[in-house]
Amino acid sequence: MSLLTPELGLLFWMLLSFLIVFGVLAKFGFPVITGMVDKRRAQIEEGLAAAKEATERLQSVEQEAAHIIEEAQKRHAEIVAGAMADSHRIVDGARQKAEAEATAKVEAALSQIEIEKQKALGELRTEVAMLSVEVAEKVLREKMAHSEAQSSYIERLINEAESEQPKPNA
Repeated sequence: MSLLTPELGLLFWMLLSFLIVFGVLAKFGFPVITGMVDKRRAQIEEGLAAAKEATERLQSVEQEAAHIIEEAQKRHAEIVAGAMADSHRIVDGARQKAEAEATAKVEAALSQIEIEKQKALGELRTEVAMLSVEVAEKVLREKMAHSEAQSSYIERLINEAESEQPKPNA
């Protein structure tokens, strides 16, 4: 008898044991493992899709903000041009008064443009903040899906983010 050459009976029982263990794994273990892998793959694909959507929405908001700023600059140029044309048409006797009015119009236009610019930037910041919170929420939910303490932490972060958002003026 040698340890390197097992007997036929031992090989039979080893093969039978292997087949039983393999059968149990094939029946109960492998489906669970493949199901978990498929579920994880689906979660990753959903996360990637959400990130892509958030990126597209952010680009759209940035384009809209650039358009608003461009329109404000055009309007500013028109207002300044109008103020300059008005100042040249005034007679020499009322020149100082006309310059004061033109300056007031320019300042009003600049303040109006600044207000519109701040409003556009505020809207952009709000949208970016909302998108960031949504992305962060999805990422945190995916990474912290198994613990009760982690779920409460996510809830607290969402509540803090909502309380920090500026309220729209009515």
